[in-house]
Amino acid sequence: MSVPEAVNNVVAKWMKGRGPDDEIVLGSRIRLARNVTKVPFPAAATEEQLGHVCEIAKSATADNKFNLDYFAMAHIPQLERELLVEKHLVSPQQIQNVHHKAVILRKDELVSIMVNEEDHLRIQSIYPGFQLDSAWEQCDQVDDVISERLEYAFSQGLGYLTACPTNVGTGLRASVMMHLPVLSITKQMQRVIPAVNKLGLAVRGLYGEGTEAVGSIYQVSNQLTLGHSEQEIIAHLETVARRIIEQEKEARQQILTMGKARLEDRTYRALGVLSQARVLSSQEAMQLLSEVWLGVDLGLIKELDAQILKSLVVLTRAAHLQKVGGKTMDTEERDVYRAELVREYIRSALMDIDA
Repeated sequence: MSVPEAVNNVVAKWMKGRGPDDEIVLGSRIRLARNVTKVPFPAAATEEQLGHVCEIAKSATADNKFNLDYFAMAHIPQLERELLVEKHLVSPQQIQNVHHKAVILRKDELVSIMVNEEDHLRIQSIYPGFQLDSAWEQCDQVDDVISERLEYAFSQGLGYLTACPTNVGTGLRASVMMHLPVLSITKQMQRVIPAVNKLGLAVRGLYGEGTEAVGSIYQVSNQLTLGHSEQEIIAHLETVARRIIEQEKEARQQILTMGKARLEDRTYRALGVLSQARVLSSQEAMQLLSEVWLGVDLGLIKELDAQILKSLVVLTRAAHLQKVGGKTMDTEERDVYRAELVREYIRSALMDIDA
């Protein structure tokens, strides 16, 4: 499989798209937690009850305008499940103990629904760039269709009832995934993170809760959903995220003014390693790709396009590597193949420019 084919066939469609502020914002996601009335939450439900939730979720999303397809997790091969996690279409928890679990996907992957994760339904929409409003509008439309076909667990006093107390109320979790290399390089993230936390938002790594920020990629999301409307939650996150974007842009201009030669050297050294390395760990690849990506965004590296770096951030993950490589690999084999794939990708990109 050639490099272009690998991108077209494997990388999530939302990650290949373009959107506002996409030089910093990879994607905007809205997720709604919903539960079926009079059925215990998944952790307390019986096998029969979980099976019932799967059936009614399948029925509620069939024959609708959103072109949603239902997939039982148990029928999806392990590697394909891991791909769904790396594409941010399901959570790591969703691919464990997969009996009576499912995922419902729209063909363009902008909409995904997890069935019987922590809640009966977790409806998600994810858009490229800074598009929280578009993601909310899409997620809300899908939620409306489903709510017409089954009854949600809802309290007039509390709102939507969920397995985790932090989701009670609107059940909405909004997040923005951002590439913040200069705030990371200059250690300003050590100040930004606690400041954001004080505003009621959480800052996490690439795959959300419990993950570290690798390659200077962070997720910023709301922590509570009770006591505020969906619009208020989204507007608050949007305001804070906009400020972080502005801080990263300001930091980029400052570092260009005060240390352009050193930054140019740093980004080209990273490109040199990626172009020649024979072994690359996932973490090292992410860090080097982040630095080259920054060099491209700032116009220091003119030989590559930013979309190439974004694609490689995904393609160098474990499941994607094995999918492109067409075989199961252990850690050492992945490290070798990761370096080979990156070298080939960069070589192909440079050849395209020369042509």
